[in-house]
Amino acid sequence: MKSIRLIFGDQLSLSLASLENCNYENDLIVMMEVKQEADALPHHKRKLLFLFSAMRHFEQDLKKQGFKTRYYKLDDSDNLQSFQDNLRFLIDQGKFDCLHITELGEYRLQQEILTWEEQLEIPVKIYSDKRFYLSKDEFADYAKDKNNLLMENFYRFMRKNTSYLMEQGKPLGGKWNFDSKNRNRYDSKYAIPQRPLFPPDAITKEVITLLEKYFDNRFGSIDNFQECINREQALECLEFFAVELIPHFGTYQDAMVDGEKLLFHSRISHLINCGLLTSREVCERVLKIPIDNNEILYSIEGFIRQVIGWREYIRGIYWLKMPDYLESNHFNANRSLPDFYWSGKTRMNCVSKVVKQTMETAYSHHIQRLMVTGNLALLMGINPIQVHEWYLAVYDDAYEWVELPNTYGMALYADGGLLATKPYAASGNYINKMSDFCKNCSYKVKEKSGEDACPFNYLYWYFLDRNKDKLKNNHRLFMPLRNLEKMSAEKKQLLIEDAEKFIAQNSAGPKSKSY
Repeated sequence: MKSIRLIFGDQLSLSLASLENCNYENDLIVMMEVKQEADALPHHKRKLLFLFSAMRHFEQDLKKQGFKTRYYKLDDSDNLQSFQDNLRFLIDQGKFDCLHITELGEYRLQQEILTWEEQLEIPVKIYSDKRFYLSKDEFADYAKDKNNLLMENFYRFMRKNTSYLMEQGKPLGGKWNFDSKNRNRYDSKYAIPQRPLFPPDAITKEVITLLEKYFDNRFGSIDNFQECINREQALECLEFFAVELIPHFGTYQDAMVDGEKLLFHSRISHLINCGLLTSREVCERVLKIPIDNNEILYSIEGFIRQVIGWREYIRGIYWLKMPDYLESNHFNANRSLPDFYWSGKTRMNCVSKVVKQTMETAYSHHIQRLMVTGNLALLMGINPIQVHEWYLAVYDDAYEWVELPNTYGMALYADGGLLATKPYAASGNYINKMSDFCKNCSYKVKEKSGEDACPFNYLYWYFLDRNKDKLKNNHRLFMPLRNLEKMSAEKKQLLIEDAEKFIAQNSAGPKSKSY
């Protein structure tokens, strides 16, 4: 047998199922940079830089392991710019007998692959992605016959399954979840360690030149790129997190600081999601850390919860509910995404700083995404599809399986409560509590209405008012809805007028401006 084994940009792992039992003499490992995918959304230049460089480095690793490879660079003269067209040419030229693929992380592309056997006239073998703890079928079995699919219940199931942080069948520390201990505002009590930097090598510099030629007008910056782009560097980043950052990761994981992009966050989600690290090795490394105080326990539990709990849960929900999930729009939100999501040009300091950080780094941490850009989109009633496409385009760890449920389920409540027990709607008070953004903002966080009021304040009440019929049975919103009911008609009208004025002033221009 002579086979092609196709590897995608989020599958940069030597433990990939489709590489098992490879015939080193006859089989060909194929990787591609194609315009068809690079142009599917206005992907951040830095995201493309990271992925193309990581892919090219991974191909070098494959060669060192003895694999035969064929790598299509974006500007290769014989690159036909689509997976299918390049494969058809290779199959015709090389007389291959089979195409091996590890399942994809995107429903659209996975469905396309299911047609390849007929269109390419070659057997296509699709393998389960063993980088996850649970297969799609195993999650479906878990979800079967359950009245609800709350993450907390799934997380406890996974803790028992893995035996992580368990002691004689019970959770270490006496509780399953220490989230309530992980919500501190950053107080400068501990210095933020300097992270390792990785100056561009020849391969990365070649990709930079490519992007400057073909994608120079794209969103974001590739200036001062010194990011991890290979397996060796990824392991160094993991070790840095385990030694330097994890002691205070949990305490400040929800904090936001003006001018501090990373705090104590691991900054390895993009490395796990593309395959340079595996979730198992990350968890196993973190679990080796001695737990000699409660703060360490809270941090380790919080991190493990994100990996075996939230990450596995989100993937399971995605494949369980697609393709219908993409059409969810519980609040019938239909407004266009404001231009400041692409430019950062807004008087709202928190939004401006998060968007500009995203432009610079293709990254912001989960609270910035959920409670700043996501919260604002929820309150304004932005169309979920547009918010989804923005998140998917601008973050280097964003792949549809992980990004879509986070956006629809957490940030926008577009799925009507499948993931979250309430919408994560908040006024400016939350941002003021968890950050120092408000002190340098031209708006006043204590003002509820008027020209100087923080837009989050009146938008919050506007959101509750226009959606009160859909929210009235949610027990977690009893108090704010009760306060809304008690509000005088005059006060409520002022809030509504301020909200509608803000929305009108920040209506998006033509879609071409965003792209």
